[in-house]
Amino acid sequence: MKKLKGFQKKYLRGLAHGLKPIVFIGRKGDSDSLLQATDAALNTHELIKIKFIDFKEKAAKEKIIGSLEQKAFCEMVGGIGHIAILYRRHPDPEKRKITLPEPERRRRSRQVSSDEHR
Repeated sequence: MKKLKGFQKKYLRGLAHGLKPIVFIGRKGDSDSLLQATDAALNTHELIKIKFIDFKEKAAKEKIIGSLEQKAFCEMVGGIGHIAILYRRHPDPEKRKITLPEPERRRRSRQVSSDEHR
């Protein structure tokens, strides 16, 4: 998966605003069951929220999310408090629910010739 650009992450955060957390991280932390639940949720929804119940320290949350990003081939697009937002594009184009915005190519509207500056 290509790294998401900032404007794409912002778009996904906007989509995630109304979502409720689907995966909850409890006492076990980074476990096989967490990976399976996250993988299944990403296959179904593409964009999910994860809520930390027992891990309140920032370093512990970052470690778990980093591990999930590597193992589940997803990317964190945002987070606030004890909630993290993860995204993974569905491999089947027909099952994709989210279309990411593409960068706009900026063009100069008019070339200024050197004669106009005189």
